[in-house]
Amino acid sequence: MSLLEALKWRHASKHMNGQVVPEEKVEAILEAARLSPTSSGLQPFEILVITNRELKEKILPIANGQQVVVGASHLLVFAAWDNYTEKRLNDYFELSVSQRGSSPTTEAYRKKLIEMYVPRDAGQNYAHAARQAYIAFGLAIGEAAMEKVDTTPMEGFNADALDELLGLKQKGLRSVTILALGYRTPDKDWNAPLKKVRRSRESFVTELV
Repeated sequence: MSLLEALKWRHASKHMNGQVVPEEKVEAILEAARLSPTSSGLQPFEILVITNRELKEKILPIANGQQVVVGASHLLVFAAWDNYTEKRLNDYFELSVSQRGSSPTTEAYRKKLIEMYVPRDAGQNYAHAARQAYIAFGLAIGEAAMEKVDTTPMEGFNADALDELLGLKQKGLRSVTILALGYRTPDKDWNAPLKKVRRSRESFVTELV
């Protein structure tokens, strides 16, 4: 199945049946997110994988009672750095040097990023990091579709409450979005039989030639 075929197959599942997604499929989805492009390759976010039933039940009211929170096999919480710090940037470059070796260009780029990001407002830096998380989020959805795993992307949750529950603030992280992984319940998933609605290419794409 091609990616386009997979994307035509997928929909945002509104009811999941609790069936466990095989670990190899989950790992493929996580690997797609890990390999996603990010600005300067910094990967300024982490993914928390939740399978614990009691924890899901605590998340349920935080996520406005969405059934897929407890019906999903796995919840993936994408959490971005709350700020770019000199230590975080230096840690990345230490990793880069360990794998690629050092060069004058590498050192110059390290200094450039520190000078650009560190003095900047924390809110602006978090917003930038969150956008990088969304790139990985999209690729995770695409890979899940390729694996014939249903997904529900969720922004409808209380981020502050989720951060408190998961102890994200202490880790310098803030939740961005949640991706539920599982399998649809056909007779309860009202969205499953509906035709996919997307704007036409003509109204969506503008070609400047």
